[in-house]
Amino acid sequence: GNTARLVITPLTDRCYITLTQSLHLTMSGAPAGPAGTGKTETTKDLGRALGIMVYVFNCSEQMDYKSIGNIYKGLSQSGAWGCFDEFNRISIEVLSVVAVQVKCIQDAIRDRLTRFIFQGEEISLIPTVGIFITMNPGYAGRTELPENEKYCAATEVGDDLEQNEALSEEFQKFMVSFNDTGKRLAFINEYSEQLVESNHSD
Repeated sequence: GNTARLVITPLTDRCYITLTQSLHLTMSGAPAGPAGTGKTETTKDLGRALGIMVYVFNCSEQMDYKSIGNIYKGLSQSGAWGCFDEFNRISIEVLSVVAVQVKCIQDAIRDRLTRFIFQGEEISLIPTVGIFITMNPGYAGRTELPENEKYCAATEVGDDLEQNEALSEEFQKFMVSFNDTGKRLAFINEYSEQLVESNHSD
């Protein structure tokens, strides 16, 4: 149906451009930034705008290359997008192997193959497949991406929050005809100043 859309701000616009250029170059996308800034939602909204199914996977230290490889097999054969949330929770040893798996899929798309060998098995390929990762850099227990993984993805960092909050409020005022935007912005600013900067849920 006619679902709600994300508010378009300069930051989300830049993310859309970066991610679509990345797909055009047969690469992946890696939005990075603090928790709660809309990295996953931006990826999902872009997929919705293009009419492509987006599956979100929450990554953890327990994921190994076999389980991630099975997910990649399914995505490759369905042509859907996969968004791997908090990808840098996965251990560095697994990330190195995963980078090789992603490159295998990307090479098959570049070569315009309809079938290719993945982990010793021949599978079909629908070239609309997209692999996206989101990261919270600087948080405890996070892994730095290996160099071969960085090669596979274009990164967009989202941290311009004040401008986005103001634009979101302005949009909401226009849509719902609220007259108290200034009060709401003042409340949000005061709220963000009084909150303690700590690793919530991490």
